Amino acid sequence: MLDANLKTQLKAYLEKVTQPIEIVASLDDGAKSREMQELLQEIVLLSDRIKLVEQRDAANARTPSFKLNRPGTDISIEFAAIPMGHEFTSLVLALLQVGGHPIKLDDKVIEQIRNLDGDYSFETYVSLTCQNCPEVVQALNVMSIINPRIRSVTIDGALFQGEVEQRQIMAVPTVYMNGEVFGQGRTGVEEILARLDTGAAARKGEELSAKEPYDVLIVGGGPAGAAAAIYAARKGIRTGVVAERFGGQVLDTLAIENFVSVKETEGPQFATALEQHVKAYDVDIMNVQRAEALVAGDKLIEVKLANGGVLKGKTVILSTGARWREVNVPGEREYRNHGVAYCPHCDGPLFKGKRVSVIGGGNSGVEAAIDLAGIVSHVTLLEFAAELKADAVLVKKLKSLSNVTIITSAQTTEITGDGKKVNGISYKERETGEVKHVELEGVFVQIGLVPNTEWLKGTIALSKHGEIEIDARGQTSIPGVFAAGDVTTVPYKQIVIAVGAGATAALSAFDHLIRSSVDDETPAEKKEAVAA
Repeated sequence: MLDANLKTQLKAYLEKVTQPIEIVASLDDGAKSREMQELLQEIVLLSDRIKLVEQRDAANARTPSFKLNRPGTDISIEFAAIPMGHEFTSLVLALLQVGGHPIKLDDKVIEQIRNLDGDYSFETYVSLTCQNCPEVVQALNVMSIINPRIRSVTIDGALFQGEVEQRQIMAVPTVYMNGEVFGQGRTGVEEILARLDTGAAARKGEELSAKEPYDVLIVGGGPAGAAAAIYAARKGIRTGVVAERFGGQVLDTLAIENFVSVKETEGPQFATALEQHVKAYDVDIMNVQRAEALVAGDKLIEVKLANGGVLKGKTVILSTGARWREVNVPGEREYRNHGVAYCPHCDGPLFKGKRVSVIGGGNSGVEAAIDLAGIVSHVTLLEFAAELKADAVLVKKLKSLSNVTIITSAQTTEITGDGKKVNGISYKERETGEVKHVELEGVFVQIGLVPNTEWLKGTIALSKHGEIEIDARGQTSIPGVFAAGDVTTVPYKQIVIAVGAGATAALSAFDHLIRSSVDDETPAEKKEAVAA
C-alpha cells in the first residue's frame, strides 16, 4: 500500500520511537481487512519496536480496526479506519506519540489536559478526503496520550456506513463523547479543553486582561492577519494576534493553486505555514478567542472578548475574514449537518451513490458539482442567474458529465426533510414562476461569503453588505483602527490579495504610531528632535 518513497520517509520517522508499540488488529476475511492487514504489516517491517497482533473474532463491534498500545501502560489509540489520505499524518503522529516521542504542546496545556477530572470516550467520524478531520483526530489522540482517562477512536464513515446511517451522520468531522454528540467541524486541542474544563474560559479571560497594551493588536488569524503580524513584528513593535482559529477560512479550503510562487498546496498546509512564519517573530498569538466588541478610547483601543477578557492596543487591525453565505430558506438551518452541507470535499463521501444538489453557479459551486459527480449518483446544480458565472473551462467540464443536471434562472425556495434529514429541494423557475421539487438526499450551499462583522455594527462604518469600509491604506472610520482581507470592501476576495492588504494595514499602523508619538511630544521636545 505504501510506495517506496513513503516507506523511506516513514522509516525515518519511526526511528524516533523510543517505546515499544503493540498494534492489535481486529480482522475478518473481508477485502477491507486484507487492505488494513497489508498496511499494518508494511509498518511493522519498518521498525523493530513495533509488533502486530491479529485477532479474528467478533469481540470488537468494529471490524476491521486496530489499536496502537504501549505495553504495560493504559496508553492506547484506536482507528476503525484504514488511515490513508488526509488521515495518514494522523497515523504517523499516533505511532510517534504512542512510541514515546515528545508531544509538541505548551506545558500549560499539557498540565491542563492531565488534570481533567472525568472519563471521556470520544468517537470521531471522518472521511479520508476531509481536510478538516485530521486536526480533530490528532487533538483527541494526543489528549488520550497525556491523560489515559480519555479514549479516542477514529471511524471512517465510508467504512462503517451502517453506523453513519444509524446515527444519521451527514457531515464530518462529527464527534461523539460518551455516546452523545459532542461537536461537528474543525476543532483543536484548545477548543476541546475549553469545553471540558468549564473554568478555563474565565481564567483565560483574566490572564488576557492582565497583558500590557500592544503597539499593534491584530484581530483575526487568516492570511491578512498573519501578514499584518509579520510586517508589524519586523518593525520591532509589540505585536499581538487574537483569533478565533488561526488560519481562518483557509483551513476549510482544499486546493490552492493561485498563490504566487506556490504552485499547489492545500488549505491546512498553507495555514500551518502561515502560523510557523508568524511564530518565527516575536508575536503574541492568542488563539481560540472570539472578539465581541471594539471600544475606541483617546489613547488606547480595547477589544472585548467572549470570555470576559479585554485586550488593549495603540492601534488595531481587523482581519476577521468571512464565512460561507447561507441561502436563508426554510429547512437550511433545520437540516444543517443532516443533509445540508457547505464543504463538498469533507462531506461528499458520506453521500456516495445518493442524489444531491449544489446551490450556486460560480467557481466554487461548479467545482463542487464536478467533484461530487465522481462520488454521488446524480447532481442537480441550481443557479439564480440566467447563466453560470464560473470560468469557461469549469463550465465546459461540468457540461461534459452525464450525471449532472444544470438548472439556471432557479430561485431556491425551500430545503425539505422528513424531520430527521433532507429529502428534497424546491425551487421557483424565475421566468415562469412555477415551483418545482427535486427529491434528493443532500444539498451543498456554495453561494459566496459573508463578512464576520456582526460584532462591529454600530461601532465602525460598514458597507451595505456588512464589509468594513477602508481607504487605500486600510484605514477605517476610526483613527488608529485599520482593516484587511475578506472582511473589508476590497473588491476581490483572494488569499494573495488578503496577504497584501495585511501588509498594507501593518505598515499604515506603524506610520500612525510614528505620527501619533510626534503629535504627543511637547513643543520643546519637537524643537529638540528637529535640532538633532
